[in-house]
Amino acid sequence: MTHPTSPHLGQQPRKARIIGRFARDEGGALIIFTLMLFVLMVMMGGMAVDLMRYEATRTALQQVSDRSVLAAAALSQDLDREGVVEDYFDKEGFSAYLVDVSSDEGLNFANVAVTAEVPLQPFFMHMLGIDNLNAPAASAAEQRITNVEIAMVLDVSRSMVVTPSRIVNLKSAAREFVRTVRGNDPENRISISLVPYNGQVNLGQTLREKYNETHVHGMTDVNCLDLPTNTFSAPGLSRSTALAMTPHADAYSSSDNTNGFVSFTSTDYAIPNPLNRWCPPMPDNIVRVHQNNVETLEAQIEALDAIGATSIDLGMKWGAVMLDPGTRGIVTEMVNAGQVPAVFAGRPFDYTDREAMKVIVLMTDGENFDETRIRDAYRTGDSTIWRGNSDNNYSAFHASRVSTNTSTAICNSRPFYVPHRNQWHSRPWNGTVPSSTACYSQTATYTGVTRQTWQQLWSNQRVSWVAWQLYARALGGTNSGNRNTQYNTWMNNFREVIDSTDMDDRLQDICNSVKANNVIVFGIAFEATSHGINTVRNCATSNSHFFDADGLEIATAFRAIASQISTLRLTQ
Repeated sequence: MTHPTSPHLGQQPRKARIIGRFARDEGGALIIFTLMLFVLMVMMGGMAVDLMRYEATRTALQQVSDRSVLAAAALSQDLDREGVVEDYFDKEGFSAYLVDVSSDEGLNFANVAVTAEVPLQPFFMHMLGIDNLNAPAASAAEQRITNVEIAMVLDVSRSMVVTPSRIVNLKSAAREFVRTVRGNDPENRISISLVPYNGQVNLGQTLREKYNETHVHGMTDVNCLDLPTNTFSAPGLSRSTALAMTPHADAYSSSDNTNGFVSFTSTDYAIPNPLNRWCPPMPDNIVRVHQNNVETLEAQIEALDAIGATSIDLGMKWGAVMLDPGTRGIVTEMVNAGQVPAVFAGRPFDYTDREAMKVIVLMTDGENFDETRIRDAYRTGDSTIWRGNSDNNYSAFHASRVSTNTSTAICNSRPFYVPHRNQWHSRPWNGTVPSSTACYSQTATYTGVTRQTWQQLWSNQRVSWVAWQLYARALGGTNSGNRNTQYNTWMNNFREVIDSTDMDDRLQDICNSVKANNVIVFGIAFEATSHGINTVRNCATSNSHFFDADGLEIATAFRAIASQISTLRLTQ
């Protein structure tokens, strides 16, 4: 029996062979993978192009945004602030993308804020579903002239005129500083206090009398106060603290320590050297409290007189006092008396006042020099020194020469030493020699003589002359060693010396104290010694607040400081 034959039966094995061969064939397999990698590379490269285009646009937008708000926020800007921003954007071709401009201003501030956005259509990133890229920019700028209190602490020691150009350059730079700072202050937000210093700080009578002064001597234009060491640990100075006035004395100059008499009129060895008085009577060197009159400040700076030693610690201390809130009562009293402009009532502001900036500019051309002070017992009051009215010769009373055993012993005592005759007398020298039989009386009243106060004595004679002529020669006998011992003893009795190392420590204490209270300290070492440079650098707020200046560079230093007092800053 025969079966019908299908026409497709012979093709089935052939198709199976073709499919099997295709499945086993590896030729061209990398083409698909390569195509996939190519697509990925195109996408990655395209993303980079889109991102670079985005970042370039965003950077350009941010730059014009920053520049526009800086210009618009300047307090000196007379044009409409928002109009200034719009003009900047228009010039850069971004005016269509300015989203918002806002501004605010007051008596002592101006601020401007800007937001902008540029929409970008990506060339490639739409392949990832990102159809829009928006490049944003936001900027805000503010210029604010806060209430500024400045203390200019200026070195007017003798070394400033040893090299004459120093004081000339200082005066020029300081005057320019005053003009610059006050010239940008139409609303009287900035007060300037001048604190000239040498071996002391002359407060002037008005300011000196605001404190609890003791040992008042009444010498004209001598208005310094000796500060205890413990007052340097804080910026303020209590008005209840007893502060001794600095005597008008030369406790530094030496004398001629020979066995013979040196006249009290000797300019070389007896009369005080004006350069060596610790508080020179210089009315132009007094402290000026919170002022705003440029002409007044410039005139005083120009009149500064360089004389005396260097006590940077005292200058810095009084500069700190001028900015300390504890001085507010004094400023109020001076405002009421018309001695400080009324606009500065309420100053110095609190350290925590966010609208107040306190600045000390400390300048020196040297380093601390050992400070010499008269001890309290010899500052004021009656001395044991007498002076003849007819010839002005001195005699000194020495209690150790009075014998009180009997009335006869008292009578025979000769306690008054007369240096120009190298003799002991029963009474003070009055121009004549007393009888050798004249009795000494403890209750006698003397004529033809004037008992000197200590201040009278120091006004006319240097301390070393008094120690040698009236004490060492009197008590040391003829032995030179004994005389030198007596001289050193009485020099130490009359005066104390504060070592420059201790003064450096006091300076660092007051510097640390003011900086801890957010006072900005700028330091200028003007042709100073290496030690002076380091001392001032350590006092400054930071190294960027310190200037090591020579010659005309001091003007550059003051300009740099002036430019930092009112700063323009980006706040966003």
